[in-house]
Amino acid sequence: MTPAVTTTDPTPRPNIILVCVDEMRADAMGAAGNEHIDTPNLDDLARGGYRFTRAYSATPTCVPARVALFTGQSPDRHGRYGYREGISFPAAYPVTLQSTLGENGYQTYAVGKMHVFPDRARCGFDEVQLHDGFLHTSRRLSRGPSAAIDDYVEFLRRETGDPRADYQETGVGCNAMTARPWEREERLHPTRWVADQSFRFLERRDPTRPFFLYASFHRPHAPYDPPGWLWDKYRERRFPPRPMGDWVADFDEHRVDHGSEAEFGAQKETTHQQVRAGYYGSIEFIDLQLNRLREALSDHGLLEDTVIVLVSDHGDMMGDHDMYRKSVGYEGSARVPMVVHVPARWREGWGAPGEVDAIVELRDLMPTLLDLAGIDVPGSVDGHSLRPAVAEGSAVREHLHGEHVIGSLGRHSMQWIRSARHKYIWFSGDGREQLFDLAEDPQEVHDLAGAPEHAEELARHRRILVEELRSREEGYVAGEELVAGRPVQTEASWVREFARL
Repeated sequence: MTPAVTTTDPTPRPNIILVCVDEMRADAMGAAGNEHIDTPNLDDLARGGYRFTRAYSATPTCVPARVALFTGQSPDRHGRYGYREGISFPAAYPVTLQSTLGENGYQTYAVGKMHVFPDRARCGFDEVQLHDGFLHTSRRLSRGPSAAIDDYVEFLRRETGDPRADYQETGVGCNAMTARPWEREERLHPTRWVADQSFRFLERRDPTRPFFLYASFHRPHAPYDPPGWLWDKYRERRFPPRPMGDWVADFDEHRVDHGSEAEFGAQKETTHQQVRAGYYGSIEFIDLQLNRLREALSDHGLLEDTVIVLVSDHGDMMGDHDMYRKSVGYEGSARVPMVVHVPARWREGWGAPGEVDAIVELRDLMPTLLDLAGIDVPGSVDGHSLRPAVAEGSAVREHLHGEHVIGSLGRHSMQWIRSARHKYIWFSGDGREQLFDLAEDPQEVHDLAGAPEHAEELARHRRILVEELRSREEGYVAGEELVAGRPVQTEASWVREFARL
């Protein structure tokens, strides 16, 4: 089989497919030990590749996470600490994974969720077929859904013959803790559309160049609406009890019980069961598209020359500790699946497939993929290639610093340190601290911050965070101490300046 080459560069390079699944937890797959969901194709991909068991999103919501994925940068460098729509992506970040690959001969194509602004910004891709799902800023500016901001809308209206068809017309909110089966034909589902558009690219690509395909699925982000047969399948299943921390009551003043879009609060158990069914059914539907993808690559003679990566921008709390959605630093929200499948012919210097327990982050994918392609990593990147972790078992970093501006547990910049064994959390609003031993307590049920026997460990992690935040403009550090009560920012001042341009 002839390796993918460019007409101008004779260096053989692999094709790359980056599958991004919105809001998928790290434990929502069979290969992670979950007996309650069926993901046979993802499990096969993981068994034949490198599965990173401690992969994280340092800023676990859609926009800043995708900035990290595209730029290879930490929050400290890309300057996005929270969720805010309507800030120009291309002007702020001219060097991306896709632009770097394009400059080195790759044909680059994106389909699905981009979540950049303005909507049609290509951010370095040659072409984009767009379906972001419900974006408040975009819908407000276009006065509803339109082909101007969403290619899937045009497809849906053409295929149904309904000029007013809308992916939101069922009434299920874009962040609602409600679920129902997909009401249309399966072939019209947004998940199927992303897959079909990806296969169309494989048929129409330039065969003289290697390609980079970014297949970005909006689901299992709400609305939770898998095809009916998958809804029925998971509605019949019963799931294990949700973990409930001994610390949850400390935040009771902020809970909103039974709110349809509440991020923190109790839901009826029947609601939780329905949401879990919709969530798991949506993931299994994506799993089936992965099988279609590998079959399509095989049909085109590309399977042995294509690196396939699966990752998520962040997870979903799914009721853990009475929390839903994302943005918090707890495992359900911040830990993500990350599988890198490298065909044997491109695996030289990488070692045998298997699980990798290094602490890694979304920003590490850009330098890793450039490493696989034999392309120099731009100086703007502060992520790390994962080759040493795979080949030598070496640590990528001693600890990971994550953060996100939240409102669900009070107005805070929720700062966290993930070390080899522990997770330390600091809430900037009132200075509250938490400490979890993830080796003994992976579901973060027992807060050790107040235990005298863990005081030294708590202090050690506090010192690490002090160093991470020392230069921050918010003033989170004075001398050697963390300072609570400082005004929080969702982005750095230089990013805010771009927003005004």
